[in-house]
Amino acid sequence: MRKALLFFAVSFIVYISHAQNKRPLKPEDVYRLQEVSGAQVSPDGKWVVYVVSTVDTGKDARDNNLWMISWDGKEKVQLTFTKEDESAPKFSPDGRYLSFLSSRKDGTEDKTTEGLSQLWLLDRRGGEAKKISAVTGDIDDYVWRPDGKKMLMVVKDQDFADTAESGIRKPYVMDRYHFKQDYIGYLDRRAKHLYMLDVETGAVDTLTNGVYDETEPDFSPDGKQIVFTSNRTADPDKNENTDIYAMDATPHAPIKQLTSWAGQDHHPFFSPDGKSIAYLQSSSDLPYTMYGHDILAVINAGGGAPNLLSKAVDRPVTNIAWSNDGKYIATLMEDDRSSNVVAFDISTGTMKKLSDGKRATFDLAANPAADGWVALMSEPQLPFELFVVENSSTRRLTHTHDAFLAPLQLPTVESFQSKSKDGTLVSGILYKPANAVPGQKLPFVLYIHGGPVAQDDYEFDIVPQSVASAGYAVAQVNYRGSSGRGVDYIKAIYADWGNKEVMDLMGAVDYLAGQGIIDENRMGLGGWSYGGILTDYIIASNTRFKAACSGAGSANQLSIYGTDQYITQYEMELGVPWKNIDKWIKISYPFFKADKIKTPTLFMASQNDFNVPVAGAEQMYQALKSNGIPTQLIIYPKQNHGLNIPSYEVFKYKNYINWFNKYLQ
Repeated sequence: MRKALLFFAVSFIVYISHAQNKRPLKPEDVYRLQEVSGAQVSPDGKWVVYVVSTVDTGKDARDNNLWMISWDGKEKVQLTFTKEDESAPKFSPDGRYLSFLSSRKDGTEDKTTEGLSQLWLLDRRGGEAKKISAVTGDIDDYVWRPDGKKMLMVVKDQDFADTAESGIRKPYVMDRYHFKQDYIGYLDRRAKHLYMLDVETGAVDTLTNGVYDETEPDFSPDGKQIVFTSNRTADPDKNENTDIYAMDATPHAPIKQLTSWAGQDHHPFFSPDGKSIAYLQSSSDLPYTMYGHDILAVINAGGGAPNLLSKAVDRPVTNIAWSNDGKYIATLMEDDRSSNVVAFDISTGTMKKLSDGKRATFDLAANPAADGWVALMSEPQLPFELFVVENSSTRRLTHTHDAFLAPLQLPTVESFQSKSKDGTLVSGILYKPANAVPGQKLPFVLYIHGGPVAQDDYEFDIVPQSVASAGYAVAQVNYRGSSGRGVDYIKAIYADWGNKEVMDLMGAVDYLAGQGIIDENRMGLGGWSYGGILTDYIIASNTRFKAACSGAGSANQLSIYGTDQYITQYEMELGVPWKNIDKWIKISYPFFKADKIKTPTLFMASQNDFNVPVAGAEQMYQALKSNGIPTQLIIYPKQNHGLNIPSYEVFKYKNYINWFNKYLQ
């Protein structure tokens, strides 16, 4: 008995010591955080290949390498070690090879291929990877033909304007309605087409050409046909329509249109017997489909009326994975802060949950040899890892982030629901410091998600985690316009920005204050993208907040017309400014009421952002500066809408915390 008590005492002391050695999360932990993606299962079902992205602090960039883990999780091996990125790994149909995309060099490049993404082949029996393509345009996507002898590639036409001998790029010449896109830049008439690569010889056949994009291809099980996605309307720039098309897998074969929905039909996949095609169909048939979600659909391989399997559930689905017997389809479904794996029976339409719980799930891939799937899953205190889903249960496969989590004492996370003043029930997630004293009111930050058609879910989110670790209660709120609550909830903000969203966000703040959780005298808010836009709306609506951080936002929407990538949405939803000026002025109220703003606000933007251009932050910074309100402007050089330089991420999160500390502590 004495030995047992002694063992218990020692164990308890070790436990307390271990807990005391834990520390709060810091922005600098970005450098230790890895990313897992791109999982594919081998044909024999025994191995999973995936991509791990780590930070190279010397280059201040992320480095992607390929890893492989056994299905039972007992064996793991790193496959590539280069400083260049590898992505999109796929097993050959016989399992002998691993293919991947990379822009790494092998000495055979010339001016027409240097720096372009090419296909590489790695023999699993050993040896170095070998480059097997030398196309003069970036390979966006590819798929193996079932016999393993050829690959179908999606290649974008070459940009000849970059090949000048002087190294100076030729001027941009555009004549398109939609003429710019974030990360891509200014848009010319280059298109994406389908090409067939002979794996052994490297010979390439052109399957399609012309003015239209062809993307998201898939082979029929016998390799004789392909399906793909394309927008072949009279002017693809003026709508978001896409349909599913089919053709024989031979050069310039006749193309047959299989679907005709006015919205989006996309991501087609043949059934195992080749008789059916599953795909995603948008819920809206409007020319622009921001306010909707995807539905799982199935048609006969020859076309016809679709069976909309998930329509009645009224929740968004992503990813498609047929069962091996073709009797049901697994997919990912969002539902009020969670996303999990579900399956739909083809014959009855019945839905079954294959995974459940408070988590976020992405990138579903099937096991070709057994009834099972692998997916990326995250929980509020666990960054994304690979999980196996089988027998209606989940099993964690990778442990990439064990070392990351080991020294950390993360904030507590809980769910809540609040009511807006019009009675709408709104869902949220609350983070509190790990050492928060029960009953003590905390300084508070409302952190608003972008989109707007997205949701804050039960995943590891480093922004609220790091702010809460600095001593704040942090709330994320799925205001109207968010996904995961049905189409009507999404459409509620159509052409009425800055109204119901603000009502929902303030309703959540009132609820948390009423519960005695937050200190109403020390409240801040912030967000990025539409979260930055809503931050501007809120500080122009009331003066309750003592500090704000508006990232990649805009307030004078009228001035954004023609400067960002959303021209199709604007003209469909709001009309052109010269014919509907009152509507444009109404949704631009933060700028035109700038003299009412009293909240010290930090504005941030990316220099090359075509999603929400830098002018949106610059205008509000200038307005507050002119009105004598404390403000600051941070511009991230040569960045797009999202930051891809690790030190910039750290700088961003540190400035969030420093700004809130200055005014709320």
